[in-house]
Amino acid sequence: MTERVVWSADEALEQLYAAHWRSLVRLSVLLVRDQGVAEEVVQDAFVAVHARWARLRDPGRALAYLRQTVVNRSRSALRHRAVVERHAATLRTVDSPDSTPDSDRREVVLDALRALPQRQREVLALRYYLDLSEADIADALGISRGAVKSHASRGAAALRELLQEDQ
Repeated sequence: MTERVVWSADEALEQLYAAHWRSLVRLSVLLVRDQGVAEEVVQDAFVAVHARWARLRDPGRALAYLRQTVVNRSRSALRHRAVVERHAATLRTVDSPDSTPDSDRREVVLDALRALPQRQREVLALRYYLDLSEADIADALGISRGAVKSHASRGAAALRELLQEDQ
């Protein structure tokens, strides 16, 4: 008789993560065409499988379930991206029906902001759009005040460089 090995969710997912994380991220990158989003999708898939581990009928098929979860969440990310892009396009046409130097400059600044890494973009938006303090930004993003200062400094420098290139 062969003895069936029963793993806890933590043990099983640790093994699956070590063996398949990269291939699952590659799968998601092929679908969403963005490394960062793909990594988030895969991480969320592991969290979802962990939460539902006790309800899996056949834990031996956990990898197949993970793959399907990655595909489904990648599709959701693409749908979300499409909605955001449509909404942004609508805002641009509604917000500035006729082009003015100020609206053109605002678009250039927004494009430059979109080119920054996510964390720098978040810190700059919270600092200059919402006028939050370093402590409030740190709390909102779950990072240290030093990290806020670093991201703000690097983001502002990169933004200046991008805007100078545009002129």
